[in-house]
Amino acid sequence: MKAMSLFLTLAVAAPAALLGQASTSNSYSINLVAAEDGAPAAGAWGQTASPIRNATVPNQPFSRFALGVGISPLGIGLQAATNINSHLNLRGTGNIFKYSDTFTTNGFSANASLNLASAGASLDYYPFHAGLRLSPGVLFYNSNQLSASTSVNPGQSFTLNHQTFYSGDPSTEPGATPITGNATLGLNTTKPAFTITTGWGNAIPRKGGHLSFPFELGVAVTGSPSVQVNLSGWACEEQASGGTGNLRPSGVRSNDVQLVCANLSDTTNPVSSDVQTNLQAQVAKWKTDLDPLKVYPIISFGVSYAFKIR
Repeated sequence: MKAMSLFLTLAVAAPAALLGQASTSNSYSINLVAAEDGAPAAGAWGQTASPIRNATVPNQPFSRFALGVGISPLGIGLQAATNINSHLNLRGTGNIFKYSDTFTTNGFSANASLNLASAGASLDYYPFHAGLRLSPGVLFYNSNQLSASTSVNPGQSFTLNHQTFYSGDPSTEPGATPITGNATLGLNTTKPAFTITTGWGNAIPRKGGHLSFPFELGVAVTGSPSVQVNLSGWACEEQASGGTGNLRPSGVRSNDVQLVCANLSDTTNPVSSDVQTNLQAQVAKWKTDLDPLKVYPIISFGVSYAFKIR
């Protein structure tokens, strides 16, 4: 600033001094060009002043591109973004995650697998060019689900809707088979799903540079989770007590090995009907417990790298 003040002082004082030197053959001219126009200011000795740098780097639409990675409840994410104007970016996302585990609950041994896979796009709006953003978007591909295969050891108890049953034991109940089943929890009943997030950080920095560390918070409106459970095999309402006996006309034994047993595929048998009724009641409770997930949370952070493409 001191150099610029001195330069302007000389520019004003020099013409006044030169009025008293009409006999001299030397003349000087100074041309000033407004810094706002981006042109340099030329001095008497042909020196060039540095232009004032704008707050943002002007870029043509789709002239810069960014790639990033991050993590969120949707899984490990990959992102690609491009600029539209000084306030808008177009961003595409893809997420994937897989995890398997075994556990036991209510007498069921489960081998579960969590599979997350989704893809979407959003429009990132930066009201102040950088920093805070609002991002409406859509999850156009959603295959997020939890699946499990289940079983109950022969003769062991399991619980449905607070009712206790026992898995068929072929060693004591000829022809019986233990309980097996499968279950699926789907987090994708609304397809495509609307997303809305807010966050901080621009994948394509408006002041130049390459690296950014964006943070995002919001939800995907995926709809109420779907829960499906299927059971097969033999179920009994009383535990095995030993001994032998004769089959009842309904296909179950009385006062011998396992009391009041039935194949779950026999829809006319009161035992299988009782099991299926309690199974549906249990599924309804699980759906109620999971209903808050109809708006799936998105909390993500990551890193991105931007570069110029034209």
